[in-house]
Amino acid sequence: MSEARQEQTSPSLLALTNLAAFRAFRAEPARWLPIARDIAREHNIAWSDPVVFATGTNLVVGLGDRLILKIFPPFHRRQFISERGTLRALAGQLRIDVPELVAEGERERWPYLFMTRLPGVAASEVWPGMAEADKERVLRQLGETIASVQQVPPGELLKVTPAWADVMQGQFEGCFARHQRLGLAPKFLDGLDDLLREVRELIPMRPRPVILVGEYIPENFQVARKGDGWRLCGLFDFGDVFTGFGDYDLLGPSAFMSAGRPRRVRSLLEGYGYAMGQIDASFKRCLMALMLLHRASDPNRHICIPDWSSKAADLWELQELIWPT
Repeated sequence: MSEARQEQTSPSLLALTNLAAFRAFRAEPARWLPIARDIAREHNIAWSDPVVFATGTNLVVGLGDRLILKIFPPFHRRQFISERGTLRALAGQLRIDVPELVAEGERERWPYLFMTRLPGVAASEVWPGMAEADKERVLRQLGETIASVQQVPPGELLKVTPAWADVMQGQFEGCFARHQRLGLAPKFLDGLDDLLREVRELIPMRPRPVILVGEYIPENFQVARKGDGWRLCGLFDFGDVFTGFGDYDLLGPSAFMSAGRPRRVRSLLEGYGYAMGQIDASFKRCLMALMLLHRASDPNRHICIPDWSSKAADLWELQELIWPT
């Protein structure tokens, strides 16, 4: 068959221009799986036992137990660049697994990556039922992993991801409006502007830049049963990576996993490298502000402490609730 004939019969990706249209497209795998299969064929990769991953922000399909194909729409090109750059930087640098790049390319301005599939199970599948001792162990290992990632030189990520100062400036400017729109209770909104003014001296705008994943949450890492319980074994999904102040990456586990339990909080922070004597009011104030400045911040949906809003009268009490000592 001629190249022209192949080009005519190859399935085509849609010229989607907005997120709503893309989400509708992603929700119907029958529309895009033939394209994924054709991309695999072009790379001589076997189309084996395809499994669609419905969550996330891109088109993701598992091929057997060995490979993942991730296809990014054109308006998520920055995620493709961040993911590829982070996988290159972290290759062979951590004690736990990260996906290995196998192949990359582009189809009709939609970039894609083939990468290895990690062992274990997504922590989100087992976290709710884990024993408390396992949760503390995994949080300590997660803190250690965050610290290890931040020891890896960012390299090309410094050039291809947003600058910390630019991200923070935008977040400061839009913080109050964001949380008002998301329905944060007035008793917390009332103290927000004061908090933001106060922490401008606490949050460094020109820190030593480290790799920031932004979402160390159970959906983005793998665990496995080893010996006496669950342990962290893999880390994935680097589309939102940028570089900046290291403490920013403590916020995901603090909101989604620590649940305001002192032993969990201690496990996370000690794993990261903090002694409990360093966890003072200024440190908590900084974390409270960063949690509200986070690019994905939505306390009403993310803080996993039951009935937390009624347990705190203001932002001072809320920081003590999230990071008790």
